[in-house]
Amino acid sequence: MGLLDILLGRSKPARPDLDQLFALPSAAVTLQAATGFTPAGQGAVCFATVEGAAFEQVHREVQALLDADAGRSSPPVELTRDSYGYSWLVSRRTPDQLPDLVNDLHAVNSALEFQGFGPQLLCSLTGFQDGTGRRLALVYLYKRGTFYPFAPLPGRAQRRDNALELQVRAALENDLRIEQDLSRWFPVWGAPGL
Repeated sequence: MGLLDILLGRSKPARPDLDQLFALPSAAVTLQAATGFTPAGQGAVCFATVEGAAFEQVHREVQALLDADAGRSSPPVELTRDSYGYSWLVSRRTPDQLPDLVNDLHAVNSALEFQGFGPQLLCSLTGFQDGTGRRLALVYLYKRGTFYPFAPLPGRAQRRDNALELQVRAALENDLRIEQDLSRWFPVWGAPGL
């Protein structure tokens, strides 16, 4: 960072720290104790849509890596696109396999980053639910290295449960690196894995 950057108030962006994802299993214990939300068994990695043979090769490599690690024949990672044109690699596990789900998300992010697709990575999310049908995602912002909660209201088109999001922030501030700038708590409407 140079003198001109300091004078103009520019800051150096935070480097992604994918190891922050490994804090999710312990944060899930805190989350359950504070709010009653438990893992839903789904997570996803979102990135700007990439076309071409290079990305298809990376997708096959990630699939093979996770298949070998999981020892199963059903695909643990599914590629989908949302209505906004973003691509998602979705992993599904049983709710009690949160550490394995986190490993899947870390592996997908790492593989995409290693193959040069880091600039396209946007976020990763892990889904949670409670006994009443409410859903919650803990979203990891790749370019900021921080988490934030996203809680859509059930049965309402594109409305958030802001009170729940703030409650989750307070409960997890000692477990996860929480994004302090609320304007960066982007809604992820219709995100697979939520």
